[in-house]
Amino acid sequence: MTIMLLSIFGLGYAIIAFENTIKINKTATALIAGVLCWTAYILFSPDKLQVNNDLISHLGNISSILFFLLGAMTIVELIDAHNGFEIITEFISQTNKRRLIWIVGFLTFFLSSILDNLTTTIVMVSLLRKLIKTREDRLLFVGIVVIAANAGGAWTPIGDVTTTMLWIGGQISTFHIMQKLFLPSLVCLIIPLLFLSLQLKGKVERVAAKASAASSILTKNKQKIILSLGLLILILVPVFKTYTELPPFMGMLLGLGILWVVTEIMYKGADHEEKKHLTLVNALHKIDIPSILFFLGILMLIAALETSGILSSMALWLSNAIGNLSVIVMSIGLSSAVIDNVPLVAATQGMYHLVQYPADSFIWEFLAFCAGTGGSILIIGSAAGVAAMGMEKIDFFWYVKKISWLALLGYLGGSLTYIFIEKLFY
Repeated sequence: MTIMLLSIFGLGYAIIAFENTIKINKTATALIAGVLCWTAYILFSPDKLQVNNDLISHLGNISSILFFLLGAMTIVELIDAHNGFEIITEFISQTNKRRLIWIVGFLTFFLSSILDNLTTTIVMVSLLRKLIKTREDRLLFVGIVVIAANAGGAWTPIGDVTTTMLWIGGQISTFHIMQKLFLPSLVCLIIPLLFLSLQLKGKVERVAAKASAASSILTKNKQKIILSLGLLILILVPVFKTYTELPPFMGMLLGLGILWVVTEIMYKGADHEEKKHLTLVNALHKIDIPSILFFLGILMLIAALETSGILSSMALWLSNAIGNLSVIVMSIGLSSAVIDNVPLVAATQGMYHLVQYPADSFIWEFLAFCAGTGGSILIIGSAAGVAAMGMEKIDFFWYVKKISWLALLGYLGGSLTYIFIEKLFY
């Protein structure tokens, strides 16, 4: 059974990794692999009722992540439909390359901590297209956006899917993760910024402004209301969890409902065709459902390996072969440059348990940092990188030559910063 499960896992990952070559969508592969793993597991199990109970139990945890993502992605789509992010971009007038790259880096870093790294990357790449005309210059800025988005997403519960998974799983808490990972994440960004800014000279050529084709019923006040309310809801989700002790997706769904009511009242009486693209229903139609189903398939796949005991055996092997917890976690972070960090974190959650390592232990906080930032080393290693690659048609080897070494230096610098702080103060 173990060989069969690992074979399905390995074949599934190989097909996902070569998605562009094979031309089979990774979501389809993840769903098939996830179901096949559970099928193989139940066929070889003597207690089929227990396997079904285990599956239902895992599905509850998986659903909490999926509903959280569904709510967050819908809110962001609604803000984008109202051109809310343009309010942020209007304040950037700098053309000096060295100064602009610091502005872009820090804006991405903090925006990612409030939203998420994928959404922030999409917003910032769209912004850079308006700010920088020359493609060669723009790509370097996009590289920093990928690094900054992943670094910024690592230190808050809602900034990165993997950090959200650890938060929902009870491995980390809001206050501790923000307190412990802010400085390492900042170092992870500053090191690449320092090296890259030394290479840049002169000014960027700006793109000529174009007239907006916004709806006649969309005003500046409505833009500001949706942007402010949307960001406030996202920020208050951790507060809701802390005070109610309900799962985070409950706070997200509550905020989604509030935003829905606000938009209904805001456009009450408006012409249907004019308001159609500004409604929350339209935002629901635009969210990336394939990505949500991909997470479902991957998390089901990992859950099967966890329930079968394979991940526990792997944890024991790692402990015996490597021993040093810091090295193990850093290896996981480096692996996330090749393998998607979602299954890596899900696997680690299955390998190590809260009984052995309670909430806010070294392993969970360091894992949040390493898995969140290690993916920046390769363009395919994170959702942010894949999004940037698709939007700007970035060549894999160009990224390796120009950006990977910067991301690696930042990753190592941030990792050592976290270890130093942990040893010195805790």
